[in-house]
Amino acid sequence: MRYWLMKSEPEAYSIDDLERDGREIWDGVRNYQARNYLREMRPGDLAFFYHSNAKPPGVAGLMRIVKSGVVDPTQFDPESCYFDPKSTPENPRWQTVEVEFVEKFPRLVPLAELRERFNETELPLLKRGFRLSVMPVDAEVAEKLLELAKNRT
Repeated sequence: MRYWLMKSEPEAYSIDDLERDGREIWDGVRNYQARNYLREMRPGDLAFFYHSNAKPPGVAGLMRIVKSGVVDPTQFDPESCYFDPKSTPENPRWQTVEVEFVEKFPRLVPLAELRERFNETELPLLKRGFRLSVMPVDAEVAEKLLELAKNRT
């Protein structure tokens, strides 16, 4: 099993939305490196749900990858802001995953606290200008983050 961190703006889709829906595809990723990370995910992997562009931004909960290799349907929808005219059903450019809700943490772990507890090597999210919406998290860092989310230490 691997760990990941996946960002979403809470106004677009939040941990509360995932809790309500139970399962959902993680659509709309249009960065090739992030897409490549999505391709590496396997059922059973866990992902931290990060609220980006929020006040404050931070880790809000945990979700599980339940299906990998899902073709992102938004790439074919001309009405979608994620439409890709160069992508075809025969040769789709954008794959994603289906996730399911695991838990909403008792508290949001804000970015400021992540900066106090981790360095940029441990958690690339902390690098200035790092904008990937999907990234791997080492198991040791993930365990520390899980502990941090459940305790105010």
